[in-house]
Amino acid sequence: MPLSIRPITGAMTLIAATVSCATHANMGTIGNTYGLFPQDVATTQALSMFNQEVSATYYNPARLVKDGRGELSTGLLQAEAQLKADGPDRSGDLLSRTPTASVLLGLKTDLSKLTTFDHPMYLGVVLGVENYGFSLLEFQSETSEGGQFLEYDRQPLFVSVGGGTELFRGVSGGLSARATLNNNAALSTTTDLAGNTQYESLNVQAEPALSFTLSNTFDLGEMFCPYYDCAITGLELAVAYQQRSYSRTKVSATTVIPGLIPASDPLNFTIKTYDSFQPTTITAGAQYDKGSLRIGGTMEYQEWSTLEDQFSSDTIKDQAGAEFEDILIPRLGAEYRLGESLSLLAGFSYRPTALKSTETLDVNLFDTDRYIFGLGLSAKVGKKMFLAHPIQIDLAYQRQELVDRDFTITNSRPGTANNIEVTTGGSVDVFSGSLSLKF
Repeated sequence: MPLSIRPITGAMTLIAATVSCATHANMGTIGNTYGLFPQDVATTQALSMFNQEVSATYYNPARLVKDGRGELSTGLLQAEAQLKADGPDRSGDLLSRTPTASVLLGLKTDLSKLTTFDHPMYLGVVLGVENYGFSLLEFQSETSEGGQFLEYDRQPLFVSVGGGTELFRGVSGGLSARATLNNNAALSTTTDLAGNTQYESLNVQAEPALSFTLSNTFDLGEMFCPYYDCAITGLELAVAYQQRSYSRTKVSATTVIPGLIPASDPLNFTIKTYDSFQPTTITAGAQYDKGSLRIGGTMEYQEWSTLEDQFSSDTIKDQAGAEFEDILIPRLGAEYRLGESLSLLAGFSYRPTALKSTETLDVNLFDTDRYIFGLGLSAKVGKKMFLAHPIQIDLAYQRQELVDRDFTITNSRPGTANNIEVTTGGSVDVFSGSLSLKF
């Protein structure tokens, strides 16, 4: 029977070589781990609910109505996570130094000119690709003898499309859809005892999976005192509901080995795994904008407990028995305008860990609480000349400090380290820049 391992391994290698669809195993996305564009990164997403830039498509599409101009933006996000795990069986505490580089494109425009209605209806589109566009659908999902962090890896291709319009005076509504991919592959092959395959049949499909964001923004000053300034002028409230999303890869294989596994009773096996999980999220926030200074904050509820269902049906991670809990994330941010063309931004967030388990058999997941700090600069440069509006350049830096937490490494494979206590932690540095043209 050991002779059959080689042809089966050959079939699995063929599957892996053919179905390279997704990203390194990662239960997070740049949109909720770091922020999309620099203003989101700098304020640690505290002001993202009140962002009038194109990234509002992702966080709060109702806010697209705040600026009537169109927008074309391109951005780059570069993050490097130094993740640590210190234990008695390790020569050093550095577990991995994981870089990620995402290119972002955004477009916002008023669609009312396409209709006979005189009511503005704004469309926003945000697209993100990994590794400067060279790693659109790369995938790796695995168990780990030494441990692996739940987040901080590459982000697969994603597209978010949404729209917003004013419903009543001071009240706007928005809806957006985020598209991820579900990949399915079916392989049948005949192999010999040397691992050579023949009569192969392979069918690969990738189908989009949509998740939706529904949001509302309430400008209290515009609602109750639109023609004069009062105490609530500049005060806005917002609420958004984001549906959970994830990417899934499923591989079904059938193998025949003449003389060992007949065609009448072939060897069947299926691998199914999930990636880039974003939990159902409900966010409520407020901002107060008084000329040179605007401050704001949000409270974000994330329903991570549903990830347990995904893990139970994940053939790579199902034995882990991982338990997750729902979390609340407070965020605070501010923008100080030094003039019409220059602004400084800052933010702070505290994100508790959603991973309850300190032991996850064979998978050995790590995740800790983190403190997040951000700083940024937004500038409008260049004379108008042939452009209707100056070019906007945004820069941001974010630092995430991971709180130390103890875990136990557990492995079922004979000869591997087992029941080893490790202390995890680390830090993440994020740099982001973008250029925007208004029209």
